Amino acid sequence: MKISIKTKSEIDALREGGKILAEVLKLLESKVKPGVTGDYLDRLAGKEIKKAGGEPSFKNYISYKSGKPFPASLCFSINDEIVHGIPYGKILKEGDIVGIDLGVKYKNLFTDAAITVAVGKIDSASEKLMKITRESLALGIAQVKPGNRINDIGTAVQKHAEENGFSVVRDLGGHGVGRAVHEEPFIPNFKQRDRGAEILPGMTLAIEPMLNVGTYHIKQDNDGWTIKTADGKRSAHFENTVVVAESGCEILTKLF
Repeated sequence: MKISIKTKSEIDALREGGKILAEVLKLLESKVKPGVTGDYLDRLAGKEIKKAGGEPSFKNYISYKSGKPFPASLCFSINDEIVHGIPYGKILKEGDIVGIDLGVKYKNLFTDAAITVAVGKIDSASEKLMKITRESLALGIAQVKPGNRINDIGTAVQKHAEENGFSVVRDLGGHGVGRAVHEEPFIPNFKQRDRGAEILPGMTLAIEPMLNVGTYHIKQDNDGWTIKTADGKRSAHFENTVVVAESGCEILTKLF
């Protein structure tokens, strides 16, 4: 497993790209309300990223699993859709929760971040799901520091999720990022027997817990991209790109 260590100039560029990504995600969050379409938010995301000098990195990305190019600029996943939802043809309704996952290519380097947003007034169970997922992300990021191991991230995420009654998706996880949309290492959100690679300064990692109300089992939609909960219950997803510093880490896509 080859994990890339970024140079200072690369980290500077990733910092710029991460700021663009965070600003676009904040704008999209502000536009979420009942009646808003995925098509509109996708067009807005693409337009704003290009205006800032970047490119939407998910558009036309080909997954080794699906073999199909992703058709949109953003992933738009509603309620029981965990990740990789296609935005086209979707209309938000009162009480929905929607995961918005976005990638930016800037100066040939990649950042990745996601938020889950309430559509109007949501039920208390969905509020708790979003809160605990966001907290799990923060606890996972707190483990990103030199001397720790990749497994420390997932261990922290799983502990907080399960203590609060939620399950952690096991077939998907975080990943290295920077010179490509997905790099080594894979970052599970649950405890492994193997402690994983050592965390070193200069690594850039996308930390992204996905928590479900019910089972952690998943299923893939017929579109070849959208991943859903197997039991049809809700899921939430939060993600940030971080760079490992000499002590701790810096969040490059800071939203909250």
